[in-house]
Amino acid sequence: MMMDTTVNTKKLFEIDQRIDQLVKEIELLRYVNPVNIEEEKTKFFASKYLTDPNFIYPERDFDKFKLHSEFFALPLEEIEDEKIRDLYEDIIYFYSGLIQCIETIGEGKKFYYNSLRSFGSPTEDDVENAKFILHFEDEDITAPAFKGKYSSREAEKVFIDYGKKYDFDFSIKHSRKMSAIAMVLNSKKALVLSENHTYSDNELAILTNHEIGVHMVTTMNALEHPLKIFSHGFPGNEETQEGLAVFSEYMSGNLTLTRLKELAYRVLAVNGLAKGYSFSRTFRLLHNSFDLDRENAFYITLRAYRGGGFTKDYLYLTGLKKIYNHYKEGKDLSNLLTGKVTLEYSDDIQYLITNGYAVPSKYITDSYSRNDNKNETINFILDNLK
Repeated sequence: MMMDTTVNTKKLFEIDQRIDQLVKEIELLRYVNPVNIEEEKTKFFASKYLTDPNFIYPERDFDKFKLHSEFFALPLEEIEDEKIRDLYEDIIYFYSGLIQCIETIGEGKKFYYNSLRSFGSPTEDDVENAKFILHFEDEDITAPAFKGKYSSREAEKVFIDYGKKYDFDFSIKHSRKMSAIAMVLNSKKALVLSENHTYSDNELAILTNHEIGVHMVTTMNALEHPLKIFSHGFPGNEETQEGLAVFSEYMSGNLTLTRLKELAYRVLAVNGLAKGYSFSRTFRLLHNSFDLDRENAFYITLRAYRGGGFTKDYLYLTGLKKIYNHYKEGKDLSNLLTGKVTLEYSDDIQYLITNGYAVPSKYITDSYSRNDNKNETINFILDNLK
């Protein structure tokens, strides 16, 4: 590593360490997932989809005022390198926005507007892309590969076996209180599986490549850097990280039309949220107008409406398109695996590596070594998204 040891460089690392201390316990997904999902789903179905759920959220265990003040008290002017100083300024504003999201979870419009500032909402092109995908005919979802047959405990063994592709260790936890069927907790180096879900072979193929092949890979790569920003995340990293993860599904040959439609439904759910629709109205839109079964319609609507309006879900499809285009242009993906980084900050990532503040990716997503996609319809769709 070529990094110098000047007083100004030491100040950068002091600031970076302090940011790490402030944000390491702030993981939005820890707080935004309701603790009473199944109970409210039962009530919602019993109401014939007319009475909106009343979700309850985990208690927040941090002092929001202290966090905000400590963030903005950081002496960024003491970072001599202007390019790095600008990056850290962006980071502080980004994390201040996430804190505002967390502190308003469950407060309706307050949370929604904070979420909007942090993640944005779908454009007209995004909505048209979603509807375009829904025009294509599904695979035969009655095929054995799509049939749920594994409990979360049985699925755990599949994830452990897949994880042997990489020289790192992670833990697996189980939960009944999550809206996703699987997710990586970055700060805990843990994969969490939903005990409420029965996993199919297709889902396990998707999730191993998505959760371990990208999210856990970027978690572990982030730990290799002297700077902690690679772990706690660059501004707007969600779109790039989810794009990389779904692209791993594509490259491994496991991205199906059914999965692409799931991402399309998420865009439509967030669009319903942005239009001011109630939970029940967006659910009925997906279930009645777009023929999505009621279980999936509920969970996709839940993901968009949790907290008071969580707009992040539309980014899976936009992220996939951006990463797919990046790949088709012959550009390298390895720097995007260095941690929780953002495509739009590619030059900053390379600058940090070149100047000894970061290192190239130690772990590379296994599926990226070759393109195993054989589905020409998937290629056609991805090539024609706006």
